[in-house]
Amino acid sequence: MRYDLVIFDNDGVLVDSEPISNTLLAGYLTELGHPTTYEESVRDYMGSAMHRIHELVEERSGQRLPEDFDETFHARVFAAFERELEAVAGAGDVLKGLAAAGVPYCVASSGSHERIRVGHRKTGLDAWFRDGIVFSAEDVGRGKPAPDLFLHAAERMGVAPERCVVVEDSGLGVQAALAAGMDVYGFTAMTPEEKLAGARGYFRRMDELPAVLGM
Repeated sequence: MRYDLVIFDNDGVLVDSEPISNTLLAGYLTELGHPTTYEESVRDYMGSAMHRIHELVEERSGQRLPEDFDETFHARVFAAFERELEAVAGAGDVLKGLAAAGVPYCVASSGSHERIRVGHRKTGLDAWFRDGIVFSAEDVGRGKPAPDLFLHAAERMGVAPERCVVVEDSGLGVQAALAAGMDVYGFTAMTPEEKLAGARGYFRRMDELPAVLGM
C-alpha cells in the first residue's frame, strides 16, 4: 500500500445518493422559480456544499434562496434516502478490506454530518465509520473545490497530505484534492473521465479500487 490514508468522498462514492439528491434539487429549484434540469443539477452542483448552491443561484438570478431552503431540501432528501438509498455496489467490501488490512481511511463529504449519518445508517455502512473518521464541509469554512476539507481530514487523522489518496466522483472534489496536494482517483460509474481531469487514474467499479490503490 503506497498511501497512509484513504479519504473517501461520500455521495456517489460510498452511497448511491447522487441520482436521488440531484432529482430533488432540480425539482425544488424549479419549484422556486429557478428552472433546473436533472442534468444541469449534476453539472453545476454535484459534489458541492450547500453554500455553493446559494451562491450560484444568487449570482445567476440576483435572487436569494429562501431562509429555510437547506432545511426543506434536506427533509426531502432524508425522506427519499429512507425509502430508496442503497450503498454503492462493492463499497462495503472495500471498507471491510481496508479495515482488515489495517489501512487507515475516513470520509470527507460536502454533505452535512446529519446527511452522512442518515445515509450510512440506511445502507449499513455505519458499521465501518466510528466517531472521529467522518468529516463534513460543516467542519471548515469553505467546501470543495477549496482544499480545506481534505486538509482538515488529513490533519485530524495525523497524516501528511502527500501521503493521502482521495477517492472522488466529482470535478469539484478532484480540484479540491489536487489543491490539497493529494493524489486522487476518479470513480467513473456516474461521471465521465473528462469531467474528472487531473486525477491520477480512473476506475468504474468499486471492486477495482483495491488494485488501483496497490493493495
